[in-house]
Amino acid sequence: MIRVLDSDDLRRLVSMADAIAGVREALAAADRGGAVMPAPFGMYLPDAGGEVHVKGAYLTGAPVFAVKIATGFYRNAELGLAVTGGMTMVHDAMTGTLRMLIADGGLLTELRTAAAGAVAADLLARPGARAAAVIGTGGQARYQLLALLKVRPIERVTVWGRRRQAAEQFRRDMAVAGVPVCIAATAREAVQDAEVVITATSSPEPLIEAGWLARGAHVTAVGSDMPHKQELDPRILVAAGKYVPDSIDAAATSGELHHALEAGLLEVGSVYGELTAVASGRLAGRTAGDELTVADLTGLRIQDAAVAALAARLAGEHGVGRDVPLGDW
Repeated sequence: MIRVLDSDDLRRLVSMADAIAGVREALAAADRGGAVMPAPFGMYLPDAGGEVHVKGAYLTGAPVFAVKIATGFYRNAELGLAVTGGMTMVHDAMTGTLRMLIADGGLLTELRTAAAGAVAADLLARPGARAAAVIGTGGQARYQLLALLKVRPIERVTVWGRRRQAAEQFRRDMAVAGVPVCIAATAREAVQDAEVVITATSSPEPLIEAGWLARGAHVTAVGSDMPHKQELDPRILVAAGKYVPDSIDAAATSGELHHALEAGLLEVGSVYGELTAVASGRLAGRTAGDELTVADLTGLRIQDAAVAALAARLAGEHGVGRDVPLGDW
């Protein structure tokens, strides 16, 4: 028998605050050598403009390990279909037995990515930051904003998206969640006074220029997770007092760092350090009110493992999900 959870189950079990706490702990554990994270597998389907990611990880000492497949097919919005999808297999760490299938359509990815963004902002943004800008209007843009509100007293939010209609829907959705949002006419207008800037798009070209950002701003970029994606002018990384990718290797291959290296504007050796080291306290986070900080998040496998392990534990404790004979799958 395996326990199957759907998106409603996962939503009831794992709060945003719990996801943030779990991801923070997992990042710190990874810095201390307490994680197994093999290289991910990624595939781009040019005919459909779609992408597939397969990631697995194990937190040392945890009762389970997790393997996740996540998809992003960005033309689906025009077809009335979900843009993102995915599922996670949770296995017993001692026997390898499949214990749980989280068939959530990609919700776990949304949660863990937003949680990592919140951890980055908590470590790198001004403690009293009250103004935020969101570049992007999709699901992850929503989750990033909701997660940010858990770690900073944000009072003013401005959003910009390529399609005005999508920005209007973002504003309506956030209003239902109790978050008032203003719509900017341009990306530059959105970020010019923001203390925290979130970019969550699938853009193939820079959306934010170096000279647009306010003094002391923090930027969390989550969209660039494949080589053809880019949200930031590479000069932003150069200007940053602390440029912090979640993984230097991954960012050099498929994150914002990839483009800065290609342009010859930055060297790997000049990177301040990884988010795992800041989360563990081995490296300091923000140390000055006027420094520009940038988090470049490509997505670490240990984040998936942390949220999946939490969901598995809570599902067992509360009897959530349904047990299905393995032969039926």
